[in-house]
Amino acid sequence: MATPISTPTTAIPPPSSSFLQSFIALDTSLSLHLHKFFQFIPRFLLKSLEICGDGRLFFPVAISLLFLLSPSLQSPHPFLLSLLAGSLLDLLLVGLIKHLIRRPRPVYNKSDMSIAFAVDHWSFPSGHSSRVFFLSQFLFLSIENVREVLQDELLRNWVSGFGFGESGSTELLLKVVFCWAAATSVSRVLLGRHFVADVAAGACLGLFEGWITHRFISQLISGFGEIKLFSS
Repeated sequence: MATPISTPTTAIPPPSSSFLQSFIALDTSLSLHLHKFFQFIPRFLLKSLEICGDGRLFFPVAISLLFLLSPSLQSPHPFLLSLLAGSLLDLLLVGLIKHLIRRPRPVYNKSDMSIAFAVDHWSFPSGHSSRVFFLSQFLFLSIENVREVLQDELLRNWVSGFGFGESGSTELLLKVVFCWAAATSVSRVLLGRHFVADVAAGACLGLFEGWITHRFISQLISGFGEIKLFSS
């Protein structure tokens, strides 16, 4: 009796793996096309947005506001403490996810990144996008606190020079911050630093962090009551 001849079979990848590969290929292609199409935008402008969303600038500004405004507010404002705590949360989550996913940056990424971030070879998610959208979301949800902080004489004199001293200027300021966040996120793709999916994921993460910080961390900090760090 003749034994049946077995025909070689090719392994069929799982649907989830095939979908993921197709999604990555589409994301890679779209990101490259956007990067090439918008080459006419001056690179120094995109680099300026990169620097404005840099953590090395963001953290000193947040800490400076905390120490400069606290004496006039009699104690560290829970809003400012929450802003700093949320920023640290963003830093930790982005670092953790990047370490777990380990998606390389685009191959066309130029080597003009700052030394601090050039050592970060991982692309997913975009830390700039998460940081700026966290700030935009948190300020929007904490609009009453923003109004209160802007009443400080130091900040009031400074922001009035930019036309934000009039009634209703807080809403305008928040719209400007949102536009800045969107422009900074888009610049990450145009600079070749990230893929589109990295930026989208970073923006969603930042929005979530802003909500978490406003909903839980702010209340937790406020629950401790006033903390007297500065002598009157």
